Amino acid sequence: MKVTETPIKGLYIIEPRVFGDSRGYFFESWSKKDFDALVGPVDFVQDNESRSCYGVVRGLHFQKGEHAQAKLVRCVEGRVLDVAVDIRRDSPSFGKWFSVELSAENHRQFFLPRGMAHGFAVLSESAVFQYKCDNFYAPQSEGAVAWDDPDLAIDWQIPREDVILSEKDSHHPAFKDLLNKGEL
Repeated sequence: MKVTETPIKGLYIIEPRVFGDSRGYFFESWSKKDFDALVGPVDFVQDNESRSCYGVVRGLHFQKGEHAQAKLVRCVEGRVLDVAVDIRRDSPSFGKWFSVELSAENHRQFFLPRGMAHGFAVLSESAVFQYKCDNFYAPQSEGAVAWDDPDLAIDWQIPREDVILSEKDSHHPAFKDLLNKGEL
């Protein structure tokens, strides 16, 4: 597998070696040995999957404190724009974001270390999104940043009028408001 570090320390794009022939393709989507050697040791404890239609934006979610989560994400059907925002106060890239397109065709994965707010937008008619977490979900430690925060100015690659949000994701606070309240 090829591992590329992004401008945000600890945030990696992972591209597996894909072997294709007339029958289709094969690739190793996860190898603890290779991951530990190239990225670092992570003990994943839970796998999640969601299916969404075009225009859905999920996020920007995070877990705080001892319940923070590292994630390894991928899109197994369709295409998504995956976004990570660095919320580690001691990081030189605090408040910066990075995005990557993940798709069933490119087989890319995105590793997010603990301390990232995370979200994705569905760019295709529908998408199936999978991710591994190194910590269990803890609702009491949940946090989120507004997907359309003007200071972050994330380009979700979807016209605003086409964006579909859950009720919950429609009402998250701005990054600077969370910062001012000491929630980041």
